[in-house]
Amino acid sequence: MKYTYILLFLSILPGCKPPVEVVEPIETIKPVEVVETTITQELTTQQISSNRTVMPLVADPNSAIAIASRYMWFHERRQRRELQEFLDVDPVTTDWCAAFVNAVLRELSIPGSETVSEWPLTARSFLGWGQRVREPQVGDIVIFPRGTESWQGHVGFYYGSEYRNGRRFYQILGGNQNNAVTIQLFPARSAISIRRYRS
Repeated sequence: MKYTYILLFLSILPGCKPPVEVVEPIETIKPVEVVETTITQELTTQQISSNRTVMPLVADPNSAIAIASRYMWFHERRQRRELQEFLDVDPVTTDWCAAFVNAVLRELSIPGSETVSEWPLTARSFLGWGQRVREPQVGDIVIFPRGTESWQGHVGFYYGSEYRNGRRFYQILGGNQNNAVTIQLFPARSAISIRRYRS
């Protein structure tokens, strides 16, 4: 039986530094190749170079990660119409990270943050959503601080973890990351909360 793996090669961007005060992503992960393989096939040394990491993504087609991945690299200006249709907001005039998470949940018929907050377009609206967990699993929702006001934040889906110089970083698949849907690295210790849906 064949399984499809999407192999994401994570490129290291020169000059990227972890944030000191305000939490901002330190790097955008760039998928550059899609490969079909059997579950037992191993990666060859030609597929792995010294400055890249290979990350397999195996996702249920009806998972949050799979739905969100359909919009990978959609940019708020270049794909404005498509994103506006999906999000129900204009991504050019709205901070849309929370709208993106809510839109993915809507596709899965899962109640969004509008069920627990008067301000569902804010990242922190997810602080009361689902169940709080300590250790993230793929597809969990992670909330981070952002900006200088207490109501500001950023939210996205947990995709994986990476360690750099002994520090753990979460790979977050989300919207409004460099004005697009991307996977970016955020310091794990900066996460305000990790939330999981319980039906």
